[in-house]
Amino acid sequence: MKNYEITVNGETYQVSVKEVDSLDQKETKTADTAKTEIQTSHSSVGETITAPMPGVLLRVAVNEGDRVEAGDILCVLEAMKMENEIVAPKAGTIAGVNVKSNQSVNTGEVLMTIS
Repeated sequence: MKNYEITVNGETYQVSVKEVDSLDQKETKTADTAKTEIQTSHSSVGETITAPMPGVLLRVAVNEGDRVEAGDILCVLEAMKMENEIVAPKAGTIAGVNVKSNQSVNTGEVLMTIS
């Protein structure tokens, strides 16, 4: 497991990332904050980005073939009346987009692939 510190929109978060062979997610809650660890998996096409929680996609910000940098917003997921930005875990090219705006998604559903 590797520990990272990430700053998003001026807020700093500490995250732990564990590489896994299959999709594996877990949600943890602490007394002062709720955080979701997003796990990705590697395939021959690239790295898959999955929904960290069930919700509705308000906006998909990328298209297949777009170049993204680590931390770029890929989509915005509304869950429990909160907007959650799903960001690129690494730089790369969007190899596939499996969702569209206003679509409901479940936890673990593949949103897109980055190669």
